[in-house]
Amino acid sequence: MSSSLSVYLLDVAATRSLVGSRDEQLLEVIRNNFGDDLARDDEYFSDAIESGAPTAYEALQAVVHGGPFSEDQEVAFQYGYAYERLCDLTGSFLDNSSFTPHRGDWLSTVDQGLRALGITAVSVESFSYSDLPNPLPYAYTPGCGEWTPGQITSALAQFESAKQAIDASGQAPPLEPEVVEAVTQCLGWMRHAAAKPGFGVIGFRS
Repeated sequence: MSSSLSVYLLDVAATRSLVGSRDEQLLEVIRNNFGDDLARDDEYFSDAIESGAPTAYEALQAVVHGGPFSEDQEVAFQYGYAYERLCDLTGSFLDNSSFTPHRGDWLSTVDQGLRALGITAVSVESFSYSDLPNPLPYAYTPGCGEWTPGQITSALAQFESAKQAIDASGQAPPLEPEVVEAVTQCLGWMRHAAAKPGFGVIGFRS
């Protein structure tokens, strides 16, 4: 079974602040302009909704209002996807071609490639965690993680330091071409974020 990774460039703090913001104008914009998307998701998860899961819009309402959330762990995924929808609407989607689809331990393999190039401040496997903003309930799927502006600054500095050492020695770490391509994509995400003060990256694994 394959997985996908969706990655967004956005103001991390501002995006997290949407949770519990009670921004009715935002909800109205989503309802009026993205009704077809919401209906499509409801059709996809129709069985779960019939069994008690909130609809896509109901989940969005709960996230924006900071609750109430269902106590049924089986339906918590809807709140995770609702938060991803907020990221999609307020951020910019980043190229994920090296990560969608992916199988097995690909994310940890790319992390090994990052470490080989001196980068330890960020991790793509962290996008598999459930780092949803409080008070969203835990959901295994979608996984969620973020790279803050501070982490990205540190990671790029680590890379530049390692690159200087590699250039001086003339010996690059032996990485597979597909890993190099994925690491290069990660560096692209970070450089996009570094060019916009306060911006970071939020990723979702599903």
